[in-house]
Amino acid sequence: MDLENTENVENNNNEEEIKAKGEKKPHFNKELNEKDGRKKFFKKKVCYFCKNNIDVLDYKDIKLLKRYVKDSGKIIPKRLNGTCSKHQRLVTKAIKRARNIALLPYETRY
Repeated sequence: MDLENTENVENNNNEEEIKAKGEKKPHFNKELNEKDGRKKFFKKKVCYFCKNNIDVLDYKDIKLLKRYVKDSGKIIPKRLNGTCSKHQRLVTKAIKRARNIALLPYETRY
């Protein structure tokens, strides 16, 4: 009986230590998924430009700029594409310049 009690005390101590350390949990949506009752976990988006050390964004680089424009011609917001605010401003400025000289289309209505 003494061995069982000591094992239980050790397990409780380990659980308390884990809680005390404050291990970080990944970001998740607090609402449970209706189908299977699990929490939804999201992967944090990383800025493409910060990751690849790109500081200068050229308005003539259409292939890169098309990644940040929807098919309708709208600029994708930073919360959806994961860019940081500094680079989002540069992307927006480059897209507007490219539109001005007709390299990219303005918004189109269906």
